[in-house]
Amino acid sequence: MLAGAASLSALALAGCATSTPRPVVVTPPPVPFDVLAMYGPLPDEEFPVPAAPIAQLDPQYWRQEVDNITGEPAGTVVVDTPNRFLYWTMPDGRAMRYGVGIGRDGFAWGGRAHIAYKRKWPVWTPPSEMVDRQPELEVYRHGQPPGLNNALGARALYIHQGNRDTLYRLHGNMDIHSIGKAVSSGCVRLLFQDVIDLYDRVPSGSPIVVIQ
Repeated sequence: MLAGAASLSALALAGCATSTPRPVVVTPPPVPFDVLAMYGPLPDEEFPVPAAPIAQLDPQYWRQEVDNITGEPAGTVVVDTPNRFLYWTMPDGRAMRYGVGIGRDGFAWGGRAHIAYKRKWPVWTPPSEMVDRQPELEVYRHGQPPGLNNALGARALYIHQGNRDTLYRLHGNMDIHSIGKAVSSGCVRLLFQDVIDLYDRVPSGSPIVVIQ
């Protein structure tokens, strides 16, 4: 009996020892104050911009100054499609790097072109072929008014090759989960705070290189 009791006790202890452990909740490190400020609210915009929930974005996609690894001279926009980065090249071998969302398969564009012009809080007019693919956009055939929910967001930079509009844009988007992803109809999307920063840096006429 004593032996049996000992055996039962051993089994009970063994059962405790092999029970499924509780999952460990890993708390991400806090976002630095300078990054929070960089992506804070912009109340003075024509349509006040809320703070971006930047803690939900992989830190590699936060705006940051880095070495210019593009091989392009200062004053060039470079979209590194495979790595989901956009660079604005600066003097002294430096560049400002932004995380971007890019075009999904079948809607990608690449090559050399230039920023023909820029617009603040633009009207978005979808191409006819896009409306044909997505009939729900018919209501915007003649233009979607500017605002936080506009498809181009707070700023748009328009890409031309020679005198031809490529129909591709660099533009704002509030969906933080689209950054680092291939989800758009070919355009390059940045968080509102980032596209506003880019807009202020890039003069019309600047060259752009989109690497596929």
